[in-house]
Amino acid sequence: MNSLNQDIKQKLTHLNVLEKIIAVNVIVFFVGFVLQALTSTLPYDSSLKWFELSSNLSELLVTPWSFITYAFVHYDFIHLLFNMLWLYFIGQWFLNMFSKKLAINIYFLGAISGAIIFLLGYNLLPNVFSSGGRLVGASAAVRALLIFMCAYMPQMDLKFFMFNIKLWMVGAAILTLDVLGLAGTNAGGNLAHLGGAALGFFYAMQYKQGRDIGKGFEGVADTVVGWFSKSGKSPLKTVHKRTNKKMAGFKKDEFDAFNKQKRIDIILDKISKSGYDSLTKEEKEFLFKAGK
Repeated sequence: MNSLNQDIKQKLTHLNVLEKIIAVNVIVFFVGFVLQALTSTLPYDSSLKWFELSSNLSELLVTPWSFITYAFVHYDFIHLLFNMLWLYFIGQWFLNMFSKKLAINIYFLGAISGAIIFLLGYNLLPNVFSSGGRLVGASAAVRALLIFMCAYMPQMDLKFFMFNIKLWMVGAAILTLDVLGLAGTNAGGNLAHLGGAALGFFYAMQYKQGRDIGKGFEGVADTVVGWFSKSGKSPLKTVHKRTNKKMAGFKKDEFDAFNKQKRIDIILDKISKSGYDSLTKEEKEFLFKAGK
């Protein structure tokens, strides 16, 4: 039993930060299932009620944490499966090009943005959206990551069976389905999707101009990444030995970091203009290592 626990712990430590978020989602799903099984009078779809986001503002006041926790709650296995598959594939792709801190910023800000749009829709347009709505699922957060990629490098080619399609087309198709979904049975969920997508698009537009709108959220991102690091301390707050060596007016480690980021920016700009396939083997390997 001890060897099994050690094996599981070892495998978890080798997951990237988004894969660990997937693991948390799966654990929460089974916790909800077990709670329902232990309490026969408890409906399955309310076993994690205190973590759901309610459209009722008076109820929301006593569960403020639900702005985040709703994104970890799934009752339907198919809902969980598709959200986690999307997150896994987008996560592998995203982390090969950008930092885990940026991924966390976009993911959680996407969840919060989805929650805000959901609440605005249900409270400002009560004749359109029926009262008593509750929001669960990671879709808004996942949408934020996907639309960020589609907006940041819209001309990048994505292989779809025997065809190559542009990323902006993928984003446009997803948004169209979400808008059409507002007239369906999952109107609240599609509202949240659009909120997450809006955050991803706006983040990408600002990031292209050299502005990281998630800077103010970095303290939370540091904490979350710290939870998922091997040592339990945030890898974003590394302590380096002091050195007096300088290059071009910078300390050596600062100079190296500057050059690395500059090269990443040049490669990403090339992807945005000509697609991922235009990169050389060396450039692809550099991006992969930088993502690690």
